Amino acid sequence: MTLAHLATHHPRWLDAGIRLDRVPPAAWLAAQALALWPTWRWMAARLADGSDDPLGLLALAALAAFAWQQRRELRAAPRLGLLACAGALTLAASLLRAGLLGLPALPPLAAGLLAALPPLAAGLLAVLALAAGLLAFLPHRQAAAPVLGLAVLALPLLSSLQFYAGYPLRVVTAEAGRWLLAPFFAVAREGSSLWIDGQLVIVDAPCSGVQMVWLGYFTACAVALFLMRCTDRRFLARLPAVSALVLAGNVLRNAVLVGLEGAGRPLAPWAHEALGLAVLAAVCGGIAWAMLRPAGAAAPRANPGDRHALA
Repeated sequence: MTLAHLATHHPRWLDAGIRLDRVPPAAWLAAQALALWPTWRWMAARLADGSDDPLGLLALAALAAFAWQQRRELRAAPRLGLLACAGALTLAASLLRAGLLGLPALPPLAAGLLAALPPLAAGLLAVLALAAGLLAFLPHRQAAAPVLGLAVLALPLLSSLQFYAGYPLRVVTAEAGRWLLAPFFAVAREGSSLWIDGQLVIVDAPCSGVQMVWLGYFTACAVALFLMRCTDRRFLARLPAVSALVLAGNVLRNAVLVGLEGAGRPLAPWAHEALGLAVLAAVCGGIAWAMLRPAGAAAPRANPGDRHALA
């Protein structure tokens, strides 16, 4: 069916299509956010009952601030592939949420299979849907990875990360701390604890570094969106440095605290918190520097005229 045939025989359809094409991006995004309302209600309930830390609100606020900052550059005609992806993810999140709630909208077998998934899975689909909808209206040059990263960080996932990754991180932290302290103390690791000069020091859940991991990746995403214009390739290439800085900062902080415990000079609670904040500030500052560092600053190029001197 050609456009001329549609205009002749179905003018109302053509008028409706024109009106739909003129809907502002903010209205599209608001409608999508409204369709995902059950997910936002679940996230608010999880934060209200103390099941998780409210750090996800910081990521959500950063994402909203970025969308507001880019409001004048939003495309009038969205990228249809990303818009279709946003619609499909919104539908999938809604169906998964319906299955998790046991609603009669789904067949019994499908509802049973969906009920086996954790609520966080529906939340992940929802935030990815919202990020895809935003990316559909952003300029083509905008990197997608930082937007998707902030969307994922907006989820209430710190308690889940602590449950699944907390103990392995504590073991890695304890073992690395043992290597750092070995020249000064008689130290041995037992699980996630350290025996130092005959004293048992436990590397507990707050020392796993899960919150530092979250804040480190939040810093990387925020710097990439607000302070630099980078491609997805450049952003992803710097993520290993983010992980290394977070791990090094957490190991150093725990080694200092354990060493002071072994030396019989434990820090007061306020000094313990101050040390943690100082290390966190240094790690986030290092991440910001690594993200903003020019791509070609790592190795200077040799002058072809200096070949004889190098030889």
